[in-house]
Order: sequence, then C-alpha cells, then structure tokens
Amino acid sequence: MATKQKNSKFMQPMKPSKELAAVVGDGPMPRTEVTKKLWAYIKKNNLQDAKNKRNINPDEKMSKIFGGKKAVNMFEMTKLVNKHLS
Repeated sequence: MATKQKNSKFMQPMKPSKELAAVVGDGPMPRTEVTKKLWAYIKKNNLQDAKNKRNINPDEKMSKIFGGKKAVNMFEMTKLVNKHLS
C-alpha cells in the first residue's frame, strides 16, 4: 500500500533573484539547497565572523542580498534570503 508523501514547503523548488543566483547559482532549487550553497560560499570566502561565529560579514555579492548591511546574524540571514526567493 503506497502512501503519497507530501512535499514540505522547504523542499518546494524556488527561483532565486539575480542577486542570490550570483552566489548560489541559477535555476529553481529547494530552500534547503539554497541554504547549503550559501554556507558553502560563506565558508569558502571566509565570511563568518572570527569572534562571533553566528555573524556573517558579507562580501560585495552577499551585501546585495543582505540589503547592504555590514554584518548579519544567521537568523536574520534566513529572513533576508527569503525575500530573494519566489
């Protein structure tokens, strides 16, 4: 007996804005994938604050996603990234 598994909102493919696509790549992808790629980018470019690991110090590309803020904490990051997904 097969049951249909409902896809959660997180797994629903979303289209990133051009600013977000510059960081995570183009094309529809689930939020979980966007988050994974964001963290890979943050680690690769050493954007995590050395003293407070919960803060991200965005580079020029990420600054566009974060509305020009100089520092963003990881909880705020999720809210700001959601504005770039449709």
